[in-house]
Amino acid sequence: MNIIIDGKACDMKQGQTIMDAAAGLGLMGSSLKDRPLAARIGGEIFNLSYTPMHESEIELIRFDDEEGVRVYERTLQFVLIMCTRRLFGRTRVFVRYSLGKGLYITIDKEPEFTAEDMALLKEEMRRVIDLDLPLQRKRISIQDALAFYEKDGQTDKAALLKWRRFNYFDVYRCPDYSDYIDYYYGETAPSTGFVSAFDLHYKNGGLVLMRPSREEPDHAAPYEDFPKMSAVFKRTDDWGRLMTCSTANELNTRVMNGSVRELIRVNEALHEKMYAKTADAIIERKARAVMIAGPSSSGKTTSANRIATQLRAEGLDPIMISLDNYYCDRQFCPRDENGELDFEHINALDIKRFNHDLKLLMAGEEVEPPVFDFIEGKPKDSGRVIRCEKDQLLIIEGIHGLNPMMLGEGIDMERVFRVYVSALTTINLDDHNRVRTTDLRILRRLVRDYETRGASMERTLAMWPSVRRGEKRWIFPFQEQADMILNTILHYEPAIMKRHVYPLLLTVPPESEHYCMARSIVKYLNYFLEANVEDEIPPTSVLREFIGGNTFYKD
Repeated sequence: MNIIIDGKACDMKQGQTIMDAAAGLGLMGSSLKDRPLAARIGGEIFNLSYTPMHESEIELIRFDDEEGVRVYERTLQFVLIMCTRRLFGRTRVFVRYSLGKGLYITIDKEPEFTAEDMALLKEEMRRVIDLDLPLQRKRISIQDALAFYEKDGQTDKAALLKWRRFNYFDVYRCPDYSDYIDYYYGETAPSTGFVSAFDLHYKNGGLVLMRPSREEPDHAAPYEDFPKMSAVFKRTDDWGRLMTCSTANELNTRVMNGSVRELIRVNEALHEKMYAKTADAIIERKARAVMIAGPSSSGKTTSANRIATQLRAEGLDPIMISLDNYYCDRQFCPRDENGELDFEHINALDIKRFNHDLKLLMAGEEVEPPVFDFIEGKPKDSGRVIRCEKDQLLIIEGIHGLNPMMLGEGIDMERVFRVYVSALTTINLDDHNRVRTTDLRILRRLVRDYETRGASMERTLAMWPSVRRGEKRWIFPFQEQADMILNTILHYEPAIMKRHVYPLLLTVPPESEHYCMARSIVKYLNYFLEANVEDEIPPTSVLREFIGGNTFYKD
């Protein structure tokens, strides 16, 4: 059978795996940078142990691909859970959220999980990885899976499976080491030896599982502490427990019994308290300017308006400024490595003019800020002269709001309050399958671009990698410098967003280069029920920024 792997022709023998064929072509490198982790065929991701059934063009996925990072992370996570069970029995391992290049994981056991336990776990993981044990994918019935997980005490997985629409279930196992089976909505590497670069860091009775960075793929990334981000994740976790909505099963149960309406009210009330506390902190600081930053689809604009509303309730009269109006003429805009205009770059903004205006405004002087004409690609005079009076302050919103370059010489830093806004989900499918924060943000972006700009799913998915690169370079490095981090995620959000985006994602054809990403989103949305309760969502909700009906944008 004739196939093509990474552009090289190969006569694949019957029963031969992708990995065998790739090795025959000299494509199985020894370093993580060169070594494939999975394969892409017709827009779908396959394990390297897969045997193609017909002539195919196969693209090998390595660690420099976002999907390759996910495959590596899943495999490493599977090894950790297997080894934990070997050492400590049926303990509960809960994969909570990402911290930089790591995953924060809690291990509930008696006696309590210690740093010494972690050292034993790391040693066992290293042994299993060095043995390079094969990982097998096996298809079983839902009934068999339910029976296994209920007997094994994994009630989280048993509860999740009851919402699955299909009568089969693909699981992973390592028969040479354990009878344990697990499920992930995505592929793993073919054996334990593929994830040789890792490290563990003890944290708050749990651990952070460190994977490599793309810049140095053959070594685990060094641990970095993110105390502010960790605190926000913990608060959101606490909210989930308060509202009985930490997993897909709990949200689905609320949809089914109608209590999702109460969930919306409580969730929105918690958001309102968050914005009120932010306004109180701004007032206590006696801030003259509030800089609000965050990645795409984090809800920056709505957050800026809700903070402004809270400040008005305290007798202040904030002036709103968007950094988008400080874009420089497009002929001066930097370009990326492909020669395309890079609007995410800090130098896409006229920093000098912004610094000039901000300094004058904070001193109580008059300024005529520009307005950017996105059609002509040029800044223009706005005709709007503003002055920041004594009872006023500035609220400045934009993706680069926390970048130190935005605050030049002569700015009184003590009078600037910095806010970082993001959508940091903590609702998981089950203990081992988290919903990534980026997966929720891309849902928001897909819906907003379709509803407000008529953009197709493929167009938005095509832009997303560039957006992500810009975030990693220009936004994430400054998040811990914020005075306040606001998490705009809403625990009921998946049930609402699914109604808007699910049918549209199903229209992405298999031959599309974006089919893989669309399919990945569809796979996790399959576990959530839709909720037709949008009449319950307030007009000032962050979610209204994406699904429509936000009254902040009405004249």
